[in-house]
Amino acid sequence: MSSSIHARTLTVSGKVQGVGFRPFVYQLSTQLGLTGWVENRCGEVAIWWEGIEASLDAAIGRLITEAPPLAQPVISQIDTATSVGFARFEIRASCQSEHVDIHLPADFFMCPKCQAELTEKGNRRHEYPFINCTHCGPRYTIIEALPYDRPSTTMAGFPLCEACASEYSNPGDRRFHAQPIACPDCGPQLEYIEKQQKITENTEAIAATVSALRRGCIIAVKGIGGYHLLADALNDEAIARLRARKQRPDKPFAVMFPWLGGDGTEDIQRYTTPSSRELALLCSHERPIVLVEAGQEQRAQALSRRVSGALGRIGVMLPYSPLHFLLLRSFNGPLVATSGNISGEPVIIDNRMAEQRLARFADAMLHHNRPIVRPADDSVVQVIANRQAPIRLGRGTAPLEGRLPFTLDEPVVAFGAQQKNTLCLAWRDRFVLSPHIGDMGARRSLEVLQGVCDDLSRLYQVKPKQCLIDHHPSYSYRRIAERNDWQVHKVWHHHAHASALCAEHCADDWLIFSWDGVGFGPDKTLWGGEAFTGQPGNWARIATIQPFRLPGGDKVFNEPWRVAAALLWEAGIEEPRALPEQAVLLERAWANQIQSPQTSSIGRLFDGVAWLLGIVDDTSFDGQAPMLLQRHAEAFASKATPADWDRANSMAESSITRKDEFMKLNWSDWLAELCYGERSVNERAWYFHALLVEYILIVAHSQSVLKPAIGLTGGVFQNRLLVNMFSHRAKQYRFDWYTGRQYPVNDGALSLGQVLEWGAMRT
Repeated sequence: MSSSIHARTLTVSGKVQGVGFRPFVYQLSTQLGLTGWVENRCGEVAIWWEGIEASLDAAIGRLITEAPPLAQPVISQIDTATSVGFARFEIRASCQSEHVDIHLPADFFMCPKCQAELTEKGNRRHEYPFINCTHCGPRYTIIEALPYDRPSTTMAGFPLCEACASEYSNPGDRRFHAQPIACPDCGPQLEYIEKQQKITENTEAIAATVSALRRGCIIAVKGIGGYHLLADALNDEAIARLRARKQRPDKPFAVMFPWLGGDGTEDIQRYTTPSSRELALLCSHERPIVLVEAGQEQRAQALSRRVSGALGRIGVMLPYSPLHFLLLRSFNGPLVATSGNISGEPVIIDNRMAEQRLARFADAMLHHNRPIVRPADDSVVQVIANRQAPIRLGRGTAPLEGRLPFTLDEPVVAFGAQQKNTLCLAWRDRFVLSPHIGDMGARRSLEVLQGVCDDLSRLYQVKPKQCLIDHHPSYSYRRIAERNDWQVHKVWHHHAHASALCAEHCADDWLIFSWDGVGFGPDKTLWGGEAFTGQPGNWARIATIQPFRLPGGDKVFNEPWRVAAALLWEAGIEEPRALPEQAVLLERAWANQIQSPQTSSIGRLFDGVAWLLGIVDDTSFDGQAPMLLQRHAEAFASKATPADWDRANSMAESSITRKDEFMKLNWSDWLAELCYGERSVNERAWYFHALLVEYILIVAHSQSVLKPAIGLTGGVFQNRLLVNMFSHRAKQYRFDWYTGRQYPVNDGALSLGQVLEWGAMRT
């Protein structure tokens, strides 16, 4: 083999910034005896290699196979060059480039090596709550500009000490070019504040926080992407105070557990009953909140019942930052860790704002002085049919980037939904989906939406020309869309839901069920129980449910008896339980169609059935009634027999009307049996789920000539039991089916669906 010196130039795109890729290239080059350089160029990495041909070939192969665990490199170009005789390999300063291919990294959990150093006595970063390296630590929440270098982050205000500077410039060190590098001498510091007490030494601040938590205090703690409110998860009184202060009487809290055992989940398994798939998600790079069974009856040790309430499932997570690790290790027990925000708003990121807005909830504050540029709430995921099912995109998962199946002429920004809002920025054949922002009913949510839009546009060097919004006339973000210099276009809500599912699954023909609370439909009614065939940009509605009216409009969201009353009036059935006194006047308004919009929402149907079965009265959070109905149905699910399934199929079949190949499920045909049947409440709750599953299968059979892929999207399909039941039945009939695995099926990916739908219509 020739020993002559050759030269190659490479352009590497993909996720290569903020993941230790340039230090990796340096170390790989020196191992193989290659000379040249590597540098950042506006999202891409450029490499010049000189050496013998065998070493060059080996380096190109290992560049992909041995890349850092958080990197996702793609070699977009390789060229031969003329050797210029470089004497060594070096990392050059980042430079600008005419070709921009930026990829913004998410924030990363503390890696095992940093965790080991954190607990190693004598290590200069022992118990330092901001330890990090090239493989872990904050990224998205500290980057102010690209290329990703320390002066372009919020760490610019922390000059490196001599020891950190030596590590930063040492090619053999794990912190070689680690931009957030810090230590107790030169890095961020903690500040504990309780009434007139102020503690600024890190170890003492953590000790004071833990002491307060043991006394039953609620502490606002600043983390990577914003504040948490922490409280002892075993202390009934502390949880009761937190619920009272946050005006959150029922919704389960997330719980963070100390790292114990080989994979860190020993304590989680002591208090809850996670499956092997859920345990794998807890330990994944994203370190999300994972919904698991609380399993209180099966465990000797139990969390406060006020953590999960009547639902029995809670979100659990491992400590993902060094600060959380130290707090949980010192506290030595589980802590409620709920978002530090006003309900529905984005998580708070600023110290001063935390003292102004979180003081009503917290007894004390644990701040730090590393600025957070933009919020990133915790990501949330559950397991359905043994598949990952995201509920909220956030820290560790977003910003989430992908490729479009078409090329846009001009950059576009999509604003998604009113609740569970995210935004999607798209240009050429690329898109980026933001982390969860919040509900748009608050002024601060709108301010953060505009800020994230401006930030992503600046960082990706993309200036939107078009803006996509929902057709609903009352969505609060419309004022932002209208005051910017954009052409505004509207996209139908449930078409966007269907198209979002197509962003991660490919099929020639789709049959997609788009079921949720409510969304504005082309007929000016509130849809929510639709089935479509087709493709993005070309959906045909082929099925729906019998419509009903929502007396009182938005009041039905917290008063499901209103939905129940409407169902009874529509079906002409006597109420199985007494309606409130105001129902008399409300029925008159309903009969005269006054403030009673028409809907075909299956989400609202869940609300009404839950009330009719006596499972719920009023509700305090979105989805509470369906969750409780699901819980009762789960109690019977293991007892269901083939005869039960046959009966559910017969009931569903007999309640479907067909006209010109359009199908409608008439729920009123079996409402009386759900209300007055002799079966138990749990059994009737199960039958309601089974009827919906059989309805899906009947509609699917009607389209079997095309053999479409079946898609399930919309918030209703966050119902784990419903999807598990459908999965069981679909397997019997050999149907291929899909639901969200990368993107939430709720409104959290609606902005992406708007881009897919609008772009497909144009192309």
